[in-house]
Amino acid sequence: MAASDRAGDPLPYGVSDAGPAAGEGGHPAADVAAREPRRRAALDASAPRVVAWEVTRSCNLACAHCRASALHGPYEGELSTSECLDLVGRIAATGKPILILTGGEPLLRPDIFVIAAAARNAGLRPVMAPNGTLVTPAAAADMMAAGIGRISVSIDFPDPVDHDRFRGCPGAFDSALRGIRSAQDAGLEIQINSTISRLNVAYLPRLLALAEELGAVSFHPFMLVPTGRGHDLAAQELDPDDYERTLNWIYDAQRSSPLFFKPTDVPHYWRVMRQRARADGVKLEAHPHSHGGLNTLSRGCLAGVGFCFVSHVGAVQPCGYFDKAAGNVRQQDFGEIWRTSPLFADLRDLDALKGKCGACEYKRVCGGCRARAFERSGDYLAEEPYCAYVPRGWAPAAG
Repeated sequence: MAASDRAGDPLPYGVSDAGPAAGEGGHPAADVAAREPRRRAALDASAPRVVAWEVTRSCNLACAHCRASALHGPYEGELSTSECLDLVGRIAATGKPILILTGGEPLLRPDIFVIAAAARNAGLRPVMAPNGTLVTPAAAADMMAAGIGRISVSIDFPDPVDHDRFRGCPGAFDSALRGIRSAQDAGLEIQINSTISRLNVAYLPRLLALAEELGAVSFHPFMLVPTGRGHDLAAQELDPDDYERTLNWIYDAQRSSPLFFKPTDVPHYWRVMRQRARADGVKLEAHPHSHGGLNTLSRGCLAGVGFCFVSHVGAVQPCGYFDKAAGNVRQQDFGEIWRTSPLFADLRDLDALKGKCGACEYKRVCGGCRARAFERSGDYLAEEPYCAYVPRGWAPAAG
């Protein structure tokens, strides 16, 4: 979902909403000793803005792109109710982030509203990411009572046949729309998520029209990251030039739509947004439904910087697509992981980025998708493999 309200600059480096910082570009050939002060400074990060928590991996659907390859559980080793309530308190001790209760299908967890209410009472801002098919009027009322103000529902095709095929369940489209109406009747805000690939990029205008017709407040196009079951869709990922065209379409569509757009898993949109805004002579301003003020405009990849993911068994990862743990809440305090993880320190040190990303004048507002870099090369500091932009003065290393 969206980022949290600004309380000072939550990044351990200056991020300008006006464009790339003066003098950026060029990747210093820093050795390990030179990097240590940066790593120590990077670990002194403020509280996370957003924590996504996979409260269960169990799911009633079998979606083609699922990072978790989730199926109907139960899954062994999931956090108990007491462990979940303890984790809520430990997250709250780091700050007051938005807490996304996700899955799997979070409504399959019997104690989900106990967890959500505890999060609200601890001062967190709980939201939920169900698939919509189980959002009955009673469930929607329970969400509101537990302090959940917004849910995101994924609609990947604008018609039932293709959506149901992609989601692996006949009737999923109609059930999701019924769930959306039940949630709205209870007073919940609706965010529509769509996983975008070659399979459905041509449907983006119709998906946006559907989101507007449904009365959503926000539209989040998620660019496919082929992990989990999504490995089978790797050939359907957009190529860099198609990404560029799609991101420019999103920028233009946002100018005329009442919905807030937040392209996700595609940090180079923050470059495109600044390039286009400067060319058009317009100022970037916060959208009323962004949840995050100018934080929403500040930076692309927040993995390990302002965002982290907690798995169903307590592993803390930079994001759900980034299959490398910084620690586990069963062995270590959440706040300690957030503050001291060497993995998170690396991700917060933008001067450690390699290739085009390290040389890019937009690296402080983009950062490249670290999950894609890791999935493609095994090196999470490698350059973003699906960005067409060539940094000023960039020349790849010989050999």
